[in-house]
Amino acid sequence: MVNLILFMHKTDILPPTCFFSSEKSNNISEAVLPPVSVRPPMCPVLPKGAPSVNEILYSGKHLLTYSVSRHQHDSLELIYCTGGSGLLVFDDCTFAYREGDVAVIPPHVAHSNQSESGFTNIHINMKNSTFLPKHPVLIQDDSNHFIRNAFHAVFYHYSDLSSRSAALLSAYGALIASYLTAYQRITPHSSIVEEIERTIIRNYPDCNFELDRYLRSIPFNYDYLRKLFRKELGVTPLQYLNDKRLQAAAEYLCSVSHDGSSISEISHQCGFREPLYFSRMFKKKYGVAPSRYVEQRRQEMESQPRDSDSQKILLEG
Repeated sequence: MVNLILFMHKTDILPPTCFFSSEKSNNISEAVLPPVSVRPPMCPVLPKGAPSVNEILYSGKHLLTYSVSRHQHDSLELIYCTGGSGLLVFDDCTFAYREGDVAVIPPHVAHSNQSESGFTNIHINMKNSTFLPKHPVLIQDDSNHFIRNAFHAVFYHYSDLSSRSAALLSAYGALIASYLTAYQRITPHSSIVEEIERTIIRNYPDCNFELDRYLRSIPFNYDYLRKLFRKELGVTPLQYLNDKRLQAAAEYLCSVSHDGSSISEISHQCGFREPLYFSRMFKKKYGVAPSRYVEQRRQEMESQPRDSDSQKILLEG
């Protein structure tokens, strides 16, 4: 990959009004950004026709680079700093980052990237992410470098258009979103909502699991529980359960392990009693019948642009 160094005019550099740094610095004063609730539901309800959650649109690398001009994206951008350090400049704040930091930048947020000593990174554009903060956030990887390994895997598999790699990209997209959610949990949830969430996750593959009966067995008002769950996770318990089941079915369809299982068998394995109801719900969520989902995903992967600049909307300073 040829690395292009983009030089910026002075008008591209916006005066920062706050700084966020992952470590102390003698040159940069630090201030805490306003608290941001960044823990959406694992599987939020997506608009009709949405192809997939945590969908990888693009993955690329910056070799040693010193400046990236001010721009924005139509999708979520994730930037993992693999070396060096620098400043991400936004309209109202600046992030000072270093190796091991992940910048999460929501869609349509203008930013530039500057460094005196240079930086290297792996960057990913993702659509329909289950981790979507309202404002940019900076997350630090741990000493095991789990997030870094996932970013490297995405970059590797993005260049391979086989059905196996398409399935792996889907899995890594979900994994990265889960890592970011776990590493950036600012707003705690009530214990009863967390217990309901754990019960749903544990039981969603069981088509005999009766959510309504379970909720009524809890010594709280039924309507209060539904409202509290929706307030904290953004969806009702039933929507959360159906989304978990549909996401599992989509991942299973793209996997290499289902060995030609019928739609009826897949629906039962993912918690649906009625195959027709499953197919109707699947098409409502993903815009295509389960039998055509794999082919659609393959076509989408083949049609995605392969260069970094195609994901950018360049902005004048």
